[in-house]
Amino acid sequence: MKRNGIGRATIVAAGLAALTACGDGTPQAVERTEVTPGEWTALFNGENLDGWRSYAEDGALNPQWIVEDGAIVLDVDEGTDETTGGDMITVDQYENFELELEWKISEGGNSGIFFGVREIPGHQVAYESGIEMQVLDDDRHVDGKTPETSAGACYGLYAPEGKVLRPVGEYNKVRLLVNDGHVEHWLNGNKIVEYVIGSDDWNERIANSKFSDWEHFARYREGHIGLQDHTDRVWFRNIRIRTL
Repeated sequence: MKRNGIGRATIVAAGLAALTACGDGTPQAVERTEVTPGEWTALFNGENLDGWRSYAEDGALNPQWIVEDGAIVLDVDEGTDETTGGDMITVDQYENFELELEWKISEGGNSGIFFGVREIPGHQVAYESGIEMQVLDDDRHVDGKTPETSAGACYGLYAPEGKVLRPVGEYNKVRLLVNDGHVEHWLNGNKIVEYVIGSDDWNERIANSKFSDWEHFARYREGHIGLQDHTDRVWFRNIRIRTL
């Protein structure tokens, strides 16, 4: 398990602050920090799925997740309309980190990248706890018509701005930073989403979303990284992480 406190060098950055909510809802300024990142660690070696397992499957990995030409692929037929491989998660858990990967999606396809995922007894999908960076064919999937559910969005909560999305069949590069609740989504070299988990703005958006009564959603700072089975063929490659 990757612990934030191990090997962390922290320097207080003067003048930088983020807003979080006090217990009474009053905004509270807290100092942001600069950290010395850890070494990059590959989460996928391009050859097998060591370090990954299916969500809620007691360590097993469903055979629909395969390795093909140096990429992790959800190997499903075009007409598949039920989850077959199930969501896949890292064996290890992470709290503060920088994640990089590349993804491409099939025509009309939908998937997602999760963080803060916990396995909850009786639950079968990562999105009930994990926060999602959306993976989507914006042009052909209905979710692409709504900015908050389009590719790169913090699903259902924050719409991307300044997004450059590559066509279906081409890889998009993701950089996801999570540090003490401050989160940035980067896509193809552009920062497109930024938010602070627990801030007044975050809490208001949660209250006005479908997640408002989800007991476990976004409750865990440390959790698994997850890749979603949304019944569509999707590819992920060059996956690496470093702790902050």
